[in-house]
Amino acid sequence: MIKIENPNGYIEITNNYFANLVGRAAQSCFGVTGMVNSNPYQSIKSVIKNKGSKDNLDQGVVVKSDNDKLTIELHISVSYGVNINAIVESIVNKVRYTVEEATDLQVSKVNVYVDALN
Repeated sequence: MIKIENPNGYIEITNNYFANLVGRAAQSCFGVTGMVNSNPYQSIKSVIKNKGSKDNLDQGVVVKSDNDKLTIELHISVSYGVNINAIVESIVNKVRYTVEEATDLQVSKVNVYVDALN
């Protein structure tokens, strides 16, 4: 849960919202074939929750908040034969823009881990 204070009070944004927002932005980039579970908890959650569903937008996404700045970790799989550096750069720019536009919070880091080639 990320809590933001403004003159009218507090705004709380859930980690699930951020994970879905980031997952949707990352999967829309060229060359990304899917998200990969980043820890055992996400693996268990995806098996129980989705049972065959392909819409695992929050899978492989970790969002942390520190002094109103966000650090985002993404674990992805990419298509074989594409330029990984170009894909990662595209993902970083798209995710940063999408999150900052939707929430008005600054993204300090976007770490992208390529865990699989398809």
